[in-house]
Amino acid sequence: MWNAALWGGISGSAVLLGALGAMFLPIRKKLIGYIMAFGTGVLIGAASYELLGDALDEGGITATSIGFLLGAVMFTLFDYIVSKRGASQRKRSGQKAAAGGGIAIFIGTIMDAIPESIMIGASLLEKQTVSFLLVAAIFISNIPEGLSSTFGLKSSGYSKGRIFLMWIMVLAISTFASWSGYFFLDGASDAIMAAIAAFAGGGIIAMIASTMMPEAYEDSGPTTGLITALGLLASIVLDHFS
Repeated sequence: MWNAALWGGISGSAVLLGALGAMFLPIRKKLIGYIMAFGTGVLIGAASYELLGDALDEGGITATSIGFLLGAVMFTLFDYIVSKRGASQRKRSGQKAAAGGGIAIFIGTIMDAIPESIMIGASLLEKQTVSFLLVAAIFISNIPEGLSSTFGLKSSGYSKGRIFLMWIMVLAISTFASWSGYFFLDGASDAIMAAIAAFAGGGIIAMIASTMMPEAYEDSGPTTGLITALGLLASIVLDHFS
């Protein structure tokens, strides 16, 4: 049980690391774009192999399809809501948050993190060991999220202390969500586990398309496609040897 919390905390800590980098290091936007593109590729692989592939094998096409569509729809709806409140640029390193958008950025980041963390905990139920591909994918993708969001918050006048506290809270929520995925899903049927895994996969794919890929291309340009492909290749290698 506590392993689930530990791995959820490790994956969530990348947001805090990215935030610290944005606060104390002179990081170029192009480097953020490179990391974002690589993380996009790794996340695509993790969503495909660790979430959707396993869901299809264990729960069948119906549970997987329903969960996947619900995940994509729910992320899109929540993304629309927080974007209207000022978080549409939460992954844009050079943009200011709209008035009152700091809380929306915070909520949007939590919205990105919770389904990922739940599935880290759930993966321990199925295999009795954590999915290293899933943890690595989330960790890599969280670094540029912390970087980009923190740049936006800094440009909008948020103090370092306030930003640091926000990301500590995201880390705590990620840890709790991973623990919850292990605790509350223990004993769940294959169909339910498949639907939840597919739900997380749908949310991740929607998040990648609407937030990560546009930011990566904006910052790193035409090399985005190659770096994303390298990230996907990395996920294939990780999956093969895990």
